Amino acid sequence: MRHSPVAMSPVTAGFTALMSRLRTPVETLDLAEIQAGRGFAYPARPPFTWVTGTVDPVVGITYGTAPARDGYEVPLRIYRPREARDSETDIPVVVFLHGGGWVQGNVVAYDPLCTHLARRVRAVVVSVDYRMAPEHKAPAAAHDCIDATRWVAGHAAVLRADTSRLAVCGDSAGGNLAAVLAQAARDEGGPRILHQSLVYPATDLTLASPSIDEHADAPMLTRANILAFRRHYLPEGADLTSPVLSPLFGDLAGLPPALIQTADLDPLRDDGLRYADALRAAGVPTRLTNYVRVPHGFASFPGATPIGAQHRAELVHELRSHLYAAGGDGAPPPR
Repeated sequence: MRHSPVAMSPVTAGFTALMSRLRTPVETLDLAEIQAGRGFAYPARPPFTWVTGTVDPVVGITYGTAPARDGYEVPLRIYRPREARDSETDIPVVVFLHGGGWVQGNVVAYDPLCTHLARRVRAVVVSVDYRMAPEHKAPAAAHDCIDATRWVAGHAAVLRADTSRLAVCGDSAGGNLAAVLAQAARDEGGPRILHQSLVYPATDLTLASPSIDEHADAPMLTRANILAFRRHYLPEGADLTSPVLSPLFGDLAGLPPALIQTADLDPLRDDGLRYADALRAAGVPTRLTNYVRVPHGFASFPGATPIGAQHRAELVHELRSHLYAAGGDGAPPPR
């Protein structure tokens, strides 16, 4: 159901107005400027954490690498709740894929969300630092994510986790990659994925969704931004309907259950709504929540929206329900 136009809350409107003044549109950046900006993350202290959420101190952060098919070692940022004893190896795994249009972003900037998921889901979260465009065109990012997830699934002892209980989660471009990964895992012999959580995912790079034009000048993400990201990401002559680029056009039967969260004031809103409709038509259990009064990117600034806590609670609930129901007792552990 489409609700737009609905005004943002004053706090959200003020925050996004500030961001529009501080951020340089991606379409105006050259390669050196793109590369220089990739390392940015807000400081993990107030007042920044009032917006981004805190980096949970109960979660330990370590590092690793996973081999890609071309010999590259994909960096991994690994989150483990300290409440889980070193000898406790039956906690599940969430592979997380960050957003940024396949061009920007980094794993450190997602520490607040990934530590939240690690503690509240009670899971090892593995954030994949996949290669980005324009230096690495599609499908490099998708291949890195697929290969890293296969490595994760095969290294339960290293992660001290039950990698047979595996979910994928991503936002925006990361949501695109998570959807692509779920299809590849089904088609290419695994690993088995129990759930996919897609937060305002890009699912159709033909840009056929009506919301692309409806919210062409939206805060946080514009149509011009999307065109620039797509130009950087795609190789020359790419087939925009290839499922490795646009998962909406893939065979969706037999995919894992999905949560799709969309932002009502987002050019990508209808990408998520259409993907949810297509998954349901293919028989895939799908929960869709379209959050009103918020723009693209709300997962990264929960403190500046009226729905930040609800979005996180829903995300945690869906992941816990699917990952712990698979553990044999049919219910997640106590919070």
